[in-house]
Amino acid sequence: MSNVISVENLGKKYLISHQGREPYTALRDVLTDGARAFYRRLFSPGTSQADAQAEEFWALKDVSFEVKQGDRIGIIGRNGAGKSTLLKILSRITEPTEGRVRIRGRIASLLEVGTGFHPELTGRENIFLNGAILGMNRAEIARKFDEIVAFAEIEKFLDTPVKRYSSGMYVRLAFAVAAHLEPEILVVDEVLAVGDAQFQNKCLGKMEDVSTREGRTVLFVTHNLPALQALCTRAIVIEKGHIEFTGDVDVAIHHYLHNEHAAFMRLECSEGNRFLHVSTVDEGGTQRQTFTQSDKVFLKVRVNVECQANLHCGITLFNSSNIPLLSSCVLDTFGEMHAGVSSYSLQIPVELLHSGTYRVEGAIWDHHRVYDKSDCLCSFNVIRGDSVLEAKGTDSRGYLRFPCGWQHESV
Repeated sequence: MSNVISVENLGKKYLISHQGREPYTALRDVLTDGARAFYRRLFSPGTSQADAQAEEFWALKDVSFEVKQGDRIGIIGRNGAGKSTLLKILSRITEPTEGRVRIRGRIASLLEVGTGFHPELTGRENIFLNGAILGMNRAEIARKFDEIVAFAEIEKFLDTPVKRYSSGMYVRLAFAVAAHLEPEILVVDEVLAVGDAQFQNKCLGKMEDVSTREGRTVLFVTHNLPALQALCTRAIVIEKGHIEFTGDVDVAIHHYLHNEHAAFMRLECSEGNRFLHVSTVDEGGTQRQTFTQSDKVFLKVRVNVECQANLHCGITLFNSSNIPLLSSCVLDTFGEMHAGVSSYSLQIPVELLHSGTYRVEGAIWDHHRVYDKSDCLCSFNVIRGDSVLEAKGTDSRGYLRFPCGWQHESV
């Protein structure tokens, strides 16, 4: 398929002003600042106080990627990584400082709650206003009008000014307009998180339908990693304005959790009490990061310990939604930890885990302090097996699978 979006060496620079003056300023400071400003204007006309206190900040730098027609691209990264800036440039809301963006087709954007709506106009009027902004005539909008209203579920408030809508109602109507007015490219930021769970699932289904059945392109920024896995065919990881990874969704999530979102953090790390190495291995002892639900998975933990009583070492397993699933402590099995370098092995009950990406958090502590703590000692992926439940896509209820040994009994 042909490229509908081509981004080449894109960069966006902002100037950040640093206000040095305190909120409450004495009269003498005002007079002094005024004298200094007059002196600068008189003897250094090319500079200003604002220029001297401004700092360059590159929200995006050297960003390049391509998107083909029908792709569903997820964009993930920490807050402030540059995701929303990228979408604003693609939506032609913001001009880039450098680089080039080539887009083929009409873009519908849903970037912030209420974007593109006039608060004094009714929901009905804003539907036609948004359609006109997208370049559609009145007949085209009228043809889709009933579908938009039915999807948004706001029939009762259709002739109410949108300034009286809740944020959830805003998003319902805004997404319905953006998705139904036949854009070639649909751009959606994190705003869906405002809606309830039922509406979020409805939106994800609509975005998938727009892409698979109608061959349109979807760009989706989200921190909801399960939604990313359910919808997107590829993912882009952005960190500090640069693209860190682009490709397979599961690999992108693993990269995001391991290297960005859950970067190794130590609290009061001691040379004596600390983690040396943590990894996941299979039954044969081979280090791996991807397993099926039928594999045996072991966590290998190597720590350095000072001679100290009441020392605890434990791990917690988190899923991709940052929900803690399982935890275990060395003292659950061993009475105490010995001084020096020690290695431990524990089996992860992978048969209880759904398909997805998981991370291991760990800490070494005693009753007085934390010696070493990491939000991500390691991470690994669990992929689908061959069960009938997974084949039908019904393995996502609950946080854990529960193979409880069903037996048939005669009536």
